[in-house]
Amino acid sequence: MRHVANTALARLHGVSKHYGPLRALNGFDLELRSGELLALLGPNGAGKTTAIGLLLGLIRADTGSVELFGHDPQNIAARRQIGVMLQDAQLPPTLRVGELIRLTTSYYPNPRSVLESAELAGVADLLHRPYGKLSGGQQRRVQFALALCGRPRLLFLDEPTVGMDIDARQKLWAAIRHLIAEGNAVVLTTHYLEEAEALADRVCVMAHGRVISEGSVDALRARIALKRVWCSTRLPLGDVAAWPEVVEARSDGERLCLSTEYVELLVRRLLAEDITLSSLEIRAAGLSEVFTELTRDAQASPTMAEAA
Repeated sequence: MRHVANTALARLHGVSKHYGPLRALNGFDLELRSGELLALLGPNGAGKTTAIGLLLGLIRADTGSVELFGHDPQNIAARRQIGVMLQDAQLPPTLRVGELIRLTTSYYPNPRSVLESAELAGVADLLHRPYGKLSGGQQRRVQFALALCGRPRLLFLDEPTVGMDIDARQKLWAAIRHLIAEGNAVVLTTHYLEEAEALADRVCVMAHGRVISEGSVDALRARIALKRVWCSTRLPLGDVAAWPEVVEARSDGERLCLSTEYVELLVRRLLAEDITLSSLEIRAAGLSEVFTELTRDAQASPTMAEAA
């Protein structure tokens, strides 16, 4: 059973960060809670990397406060309670996977065993393989094993499934859910919005160094009026696309996918025009549509500059 997500493990409060004339964060607030996966989303340059760098103690804020387990993020006791999987990792190519995990566990007071770490990350069959001989997807799984081997209470995952096939991605998702169920917190940054949609308890959407929306996936979906209507019909795609109720129309195999703000009007018209209509399905906007809608106006504004 999932632990109650109510304990704040880390905070950014009123944080601003500049790189010369470029403003990466602008009065930014964020709270990371136990037993919760937070997806930190935003277009390139939104400030995600800067926010994580502050929490990891890699950079310092110009103004505002940063706490990691109630301490300065550079406090060694606090840092021993985190795990990190960055997008780019340089590891010794000649070391075997088991050696890399064993070396990393030596930095922590109460680590998982090498085998437990490897099994959670799905690399138990690679323990005797040199890291440099692995595929890109296999290397990412090893990096995940290194991130979780210290039993972190807070885990930072930056684009964790890049280069993984579907099976490996599903296994990593299962491992992430296991860590959350133990009461840990996970911060996920990803360009795979379906990944955030599948895993996140809370989504924070950033643009221009500030939060433009925050909440559960369902709460963010509810902010977008657009719905998707799927159906099998004999009506030509071009004709349906021209209807005033339809914002966008496309064919997906044998079905049409229609975007609309007027679901009832559209469904009535479909049924009236095609009595053989079948496979009718109505869906709320997905996270990708929500993300596009939320960031469109923010990206169009040139009034702020950012650098991360």
